[in-house]
Amino acid sequence: MAVKDKDVKQIVEAIGGAENVETATHCVTRLRLVLKDDDKVDKDKLSDNPLVKGQFKADNQYQIVIGPGTVDEVYKKFMDNIGKEGASKDEVKAAAAKKGNPLQRLVKLLGDIFIPILPAIVTAGLLMGIYNLLTMKDLFGPKPLTEQFPQIHDFADIVNVIATTAFIFLPALIGWSSMRVFGGNPVLGLVLGLVLMHPQLVSQYDLNQGSKIPVWHIFGLDVKQLNYQGQVLPVLLASYVLAQIEKALNKVVHDSIKMLVVGPVALLVTGFLAFLVIGPIALWIGTGITDAVTFLFNRAGWLGGAIYGLFYAPLVITGLHHMFLAVDFQLMGSKLGGTYLWPILAISNICQGSAAFGAWFVYKRRKMAKEEGLALTSGISGLLGVTEPAMFGVNIPMKYPFVAAIVTSCVLGSIIGASKVLGNVGVGGVPAIISIQKEYWIVYGICTIIAVIVPAILTVVFSNFAKNKAKEMVD
Repeated sequence: MAVKDKDVKQIVEAIGGAENVETATHCVTRLRLVLKDDDKVDKDKLSDNPLVKGQFKADNQYQIVIGPGTVDEVYKKFMDNIGKEGASKDEVKAAAAKKGNPLQRLVKLLGDIFIPILPAIVTAGLLMGIYNLLTMKDLFGPKPLTEQFPQIHDFADIVNVIATTAFIFLPALIGWSSMRVFGGNPVLGLVLGLVLMHPQLVSQYDLNQGSKIPVWHIFGLDVKQLNYQGQVLPVLLASYVLAQIEKALNKVVHDSIKMLVVGPVALLVTGFLAFLVIGPIALWIGTGITDAVTFLFNRAGWLGGAIYGLFYAPLVITGLHHMFLAVDFQLMGSKLGGTYLWPILAISNICQGSAAFGAWFVYKRRKMAKEEGLALTSGISGLLGVTEPAMFGVNIPMKYPFVAAIVTSCVLGSIIGASKVLGNVGVGGVPAIISIQKEYWIVYGICTIIAVIVPAILTVVFSNFAKNKAKEMVD
């Protein structure tokens, strides 16, 4: 759509004027602003703006949903209107972090580490889904496609190699991203992750087969040669230590010998500490988290699924949902080989999209053209896993769709949890079924169909009930 200067000027006026903007940037769909005083925002005026699809505050940023593509042009005109230079996302996050409490800062930290590696993980999950399609029995006949058409067997094998690489080398990805956030050299973090999963080390997956863990004897200490492949916390904590050592050395080592001293010393000391102290402690904590989640879903999966299904969408509003990415990765790297949480997350996304479609029907009957168009487009994106326009532009402002979505997500989460459905972090929304382990496709497929239909119906029912109730009170 064409972006009019007057509409952008109205956005500036609605947020309290140029003087109220501390820093500003944008992402794929939203303007992300750090304001000096959030109370100066005229939410009604902002909602009436034709460019605005929704608004919310998260991570101490005031975020205005514009939409993909259009947001780029709006941002340029916005910066021209406020007369300031655009800030980087890191600068905006730094400004927002100053307003956050310790929990918010921790969540932001985890988000900054795990979100950049999501494209690799989502791609891997999607490719694993394609591999499942090619190798699953009874899907396209009694035999998998690789047996019906032997010529595609090697193709499927290559797909599997590409798909599993991101999961196998997850510590390297986390090491790179962690060092980027902690202020160290990301390449050293990458190497540290690879060190912790060196082929010489004994794989944890072999321990139950009677493998003995060899040890290094150093200065009277026995250091276990244990491989941390698939683990999240060991490389996360070790990267923090590596970054601190590197930064400390950079302050005292002369520039002429930094290349020869800083990297080798920092990596050697951190590697030693990782195998001796950090790794075992982090492994114990990570195993405890995995065992706790597994215990809950094995003993009362319906309860765990219901709780996560009910609270996931509200957690998105606060930004706390980023915390669970670490849990997802930890579960995927464990002997489970998958996560209980991502399937429920995907169902929650579908429910939000479906509820937006219900709102579309309500708006259509009420002849509210602008709201109708927003609900339709955001409903489609919600079913495909992008829920921000649906949640913040339609469901939360209208209230009934949001309630319908989380109620349905709670019930379906209970069913998914009780069925112990496992999946991998991958695509969201309706396509997420290909990221689900194939033995759970039937139950998950049924839940997907229900998620597409029921929240829309409930939204209409709740809306009609509220309308009739209001009418009775007037009468």
